[in-house]
Amino acid sequence: MASLLDDAAREVALAPLSGWTYDGAAKAIRRQFRFKDFSEAFAFMTRVALAAEKAGHHPDWSNGYNRVEIALSTHDAGGLTERDIALATAIDAIAL
Repeated sequence: MASLLDDAAREVALAPLSGWTYDGAAKAIRRQFRFKDFSEAFAFMTRVALAAEKAGHHPDWSNGYNRVEIALSTHDAGGLTERDIALATAIDAIAL
């Protein structure tokens, strides 16, 4: 099982991740992405789904027209781990 990040490690890990914020109540990081239209948002979700499946780590997310909201937390660890940071980094690369 992955180890939880403590407060200091979480702050260091989040520093290079623009737009991601920590939600203490959910013990997760969150980010919202906006696209030109539904097709672009859905294409982004498809690319993220493939990366998540490859990593064996899946986001909690929702989509509304041109918006995709993503929350990452390692459920079996009970909060934020390096797996979430790695997936957030991959998601940011996909969004470019």
